[in-house]
Amino acid sequence: MRLLTAVLFVPLLPYTVSAGSANYEFHLAETSVAQGPEAVVTVLIKDKRSGKPVSDAVIFATRLDMAPEGMEAMTTTLDPLPSEEAGVYRFKANLSMEGGWRFKLALKVQGESETVQGELVLQAKP
Repeated sequence: MRLLTAVLFVPLLPYTVSAGSANYEFHLAETSVAQGPEAVVTVLIKDKRSGKPVSDAVIFATRLDMAPEGMEAMTTTLDPLPSEEAGVYRFKANLSMEGGWRFKLALKVQGESETVQGELVLQAKP
């Protein structure tokens, strides 16, 4: 019965951060991106413990939506682009509207047992 109580209590926590995600920083190369079907969004991922860029992360889930503008259901596609720099991940996106866009990523990093997640906000400008 104690195990059941503990399991039921976990969802009541207001905010949780996995140990894996807490060890990484996500940054946008540019916080403002030109609106349009060929927009390029560049994300830099760094290990906070070593200060080094994270190379060879396996990004398996991405989502780009207009949640900052109150339109979370407004999503767009993301296509990965090649990058030759360590810790730099590039994506082509169709930013059909100007305004705030939320970019969520989920990835696996070698040596981490947990999924690493990040969330960034960028502005699409005309």
